[in-house]
Amino acid sequence: MLKKILLGVAVVLVALCGVIAMQPSTYSVQRSATFKASPDVAFALVNDFHHWSEWSPWDKLDPNQKVTFEGAATGMGAKYGWSGNDKVGEGRMTIEESKANELVRIKLEFIRPFESTSPTTFTFAPAAEGVTVTWKMDGTNNFMGKAFSLFVNMDAMLGKDFDNGLAAMGKVAEAETKKRAEALAAEKAAAEAAAAQAAAPVEGQPAPAGEQKVAAPTP
Repeated sequence: MLKKILLGVAVVLVALCGVIAMQPSTYSVQRSATFKASPDVAFALVNDFHHWSEWSPWDKLDPNQKVTFEGAATGMGAKYGWSGNDKVGEGRMTIEESKANELVRIKLEFIRPFESTSPTTFTFAPAAEGVTVTWKMDGTNNFMGKAFSLFVNMDAMLGKDFDNGLAAMGKVAEAETKKRAEALAAEKAAAEAAAAQAAAPVEGQPAPAGEQKVAAPTP
């Protein structure tokens, strides 16, 4: 009887391993959103890791996580590392390519709870309303990853985080764009007021030659 049970378990395990092995060896998650913001503002929020805490969907999962910044301050060569609780794990990101207001390509490496590398890109395209940001992550599934995919849909799981992150990024980018527009309008108004004041005649001084009134001749 015991032999039959063990044989049955073995058959199930072999079948399960076969099902796992047939799962896709790669995955890709992509989401896009359009903001009423200028491309350079949205680009800066991604190209500088110091700004990620303003919009990242994972940053608030562990307020006590340890973060590090290395390499370049922004753009290619900039590095960001994190280590926190089980919700955020441990990993690092490195910007490998940066094209102003167009593209940021990142090497995303997870260390804990499992090791993996996922190339990640952000693209920025001008839109009628401002800018469209597309966030894409590609990855590979080893045997454990394939087994995990039997129970969890990566696109659904990560896609939700991407949507939340882009929504937060949009609010920050739109607020910064509005702030810049208001500052520019204030500067323009101040410059126009200064120019008008400079052009106005000063009391007690003769008007410019071209504006002096000629006295009528005495009859």
